[in-house]
Amino acid sequence: MRKTVFVLNGPNLNLLGTREPHIYGAQTLADVEQSCRDACERHGLALVFRQSNHEGELVDWIHEAGRLHAQGGLAALVLNAAAYTHTSVALLDAVKGTGVPLVELHVSNVHAREAFRHHSYLSAAARAVLCGFGVHGYVLAIDAIARW
Repeated sequence: MRKTVFVLNGPNLNLLGTREPHIYGAQTLADVEQSCRDACERHGLALVFRQSNHEGELVDWIHEAGRLHAQGGLAALVLNAAAYTHTSVALLDAVKGTGVPLVELHVSNVHAREAFRHHSYLSAAARAVLCGFGVHGYVLAIDAIARW
């Protein structure tokens, strides 16, 4: 069975390429998905790639990843929870409750931005945290997961 990487993206990431390109770059979410597909293909991994502006939908998808994890089919979850990183205990509880191996990802360096972005609820449950590598961070995450 080919292991799967779940890449989940939170609110406003559908605006990549147009939202504050000086912070987030010019690549779109579709570009990011293609980069993730290419990286997964290189490593023989399957990819589930999704984006939602709704916290509950992200929770449901983490539960779905958790079921796959329980069956031995999940390599890891890469989660760019965006603003929910700093506000969502629900996402933290979903990750902890399912036991999915988590890579927390941020396109920008959140520690060089507003103070409220310095705290992450997710980091306590993450196996790794990537920030500040731009959208290339997604590929770095998948490359690392392939070596776990």
